[in-house]
Amino acid sequence: SLCGISPQSLSLSLSLSLCLCLSEVLGEEKIKQVLSERELKVYWGTATTGKPHVAYFVPMSKIADFLKAGCEVTILFADLHAFLDNMKAPWELLELRVQYYEQVIKAMLESIGVPLDKLKFIKGTDFQLSREYTLDVYRLSSMVTEHDAKKAGAEVVKQVDHPLLSGLLYPGLQALDEEYLKVDAQFGGVDQRKIFTLAEKYLPSLGYAKRSHLMNPMVPGLTGAKMSSSEEESKIDLLDRKEDVKKKLKKAFCEPGNIENNGVLSFVKHVLFPLVGEFSIKRDPKFGGDKTYTDFEEVEKEFGEELIHPGDLKAGVEVALNKLLDPIRKKFESPELRKLSSTAYPDPSKNKGAGKGNPKVAEEDELVPSRLDIRVGKVISVEKHPDADSLYLEKIDVGEAEPRTVVSGLVAYVSQEALQDRLVLLLCNLKPQKMRGVESQAMLLCASIEGDPRRVEPLDPPEGSSPGERVFVEGYETGKPDDKLNPKKKLWEKLQVDLKVSGQCVAQWQDKHLMTKLGHITCKTLKGGNIS
Repeated sequence: SLCGISPQSLSLSLSLSLCLCLSEVLGEEKIKQVLSERELKVYWGTATTGKPHVAYFVPMSKIADFLKAGCEVTILFADLHAFLDNMKAPWELLELRVQYYEQVIKAMLESIGVPLDKLKFIKGTDFQLSREYTLDVYRLSSMVTEHDAKKAGAEVVKQVDHPLLSGLLYPGLQALDEEYLKVDAQFGGVDQRKIFTLAEKYLPSLGYAKRSHLMNPMVPGLTGAKMSSSEEESKIDLLDRKEDVKKKLKKAFCEPGNIENNGVLSFVKHVLFPLVGEFSIKRDPKFGGDKTYTDFEEVEKEFGEELIHPGDLKAGVEVALNKLLDPIRKKFESPELRKLSSTAYPDPSKNKGAGKGNPKVAEEDELVPSRLDIRVGKVISVEKHPDADSLYLEKIDVGEAEPRTVVSGLVAYVSQEALQDRLVLLLCNLKPQKMRGVESQAMLLCASIEGDPRRVEPLDPPEGSSPGERVFVEGYETGKPDDKLNPKKKLWEKLQVDLKVSGQCVAQWQDKHLMTKLGHITCKTLKGGNIS
């Protein structure tokens, strides 16, 4: 095993095959020869294109095993490769993508207990733009035929009807990286096998040593095909919210009894068992009750025999996956990393200028709660709307020269006497709307229980609060609210989805507290309610 046993005392080919569950090893004899003299030097590279997804846990678990075996491991952030692959990463975004990849992959490794001090991180353009490397690219291009280059990249480089020359250069650069990183072996997915064989064929022609190659299996995506960063429906991003994970798993292909091309089942095999060592499902006793599995073969057998329902399998994966993702999400709660994420991956449907190197446009579309102008207000007066029995007209002081007029549908839930002179919370930068002929200049925020229209409560600021005090979300204290929320962008609707009341009746956004300088925003009784 690679875990705790000296590599010199056991052939690496056997330990890799039995303990790492690799699909294939090329150059086993060379590995044994190196191990007889010193520790193995291995590199794993990733092109910094789309956001890393949960299938990245497969190579991360293998990297953990390499480190436990004493190997020297280098992680390459292949930014130049990302650009060459049909310009999946625009040149002006390369540096931001590298920063994002480095932060998210370090967070992944930390979440599974891998010590970062034993790893070496390097960026492709740190050495791939040197005179020596460039000359080797030209030398290699004089030897490799177009047929061989295209064949080598067929499963890795994006295939289009009229391919760019850059895609033909990609496999050769990946081969040269082995020499310039001074490693003994390259580790990657089995989809890179043709690039590995190209490297074995051509590096000796340049006078460089032939390296060994270690290949891990590919995890099918949620649609049944390869999980891909560029196909949204096939993947679960590392920063997806719990609600997104649930939604994507619910839609995932997982036919009863079908164990072929089943992305949910493959995730159990290639990620959960190597990292966690077990897998649990919870179900009603009449369907077999809760059960914990300690080997994948039993899970696969029972699913194939339809003893495990797809819904129970997905629910078990959801719980286990969220445990792996929680530390990564937590790290990316910081405003700095949220900003990095949004600028490295600007939404093309919202900011057409971002793809042309305009990070300011991306920042303007950043989905953060600090853009909401929520303030403490004091109800000065409250009366029935003259043309609507279900509506109140309230005059509310929010620290401005004149109180704001607010129209709210609280007649059925709160009496006029209970509203008079009380402190409330107002969202103040919505576009004013006319409601039955009266313009409402803000929204009074309340907690409610979904499915129970009788239970609605205004939110409560901390005791001692004053009109006009700003309400903020922990971690977003310094952000500046928009002057007016653009209704076409539906920013309030998108942020409102994550506004909830905790089990302790504390208002939260994505599990972070809503506060003023005096303390938390609360409600009286509606635990677990929604805020709107």
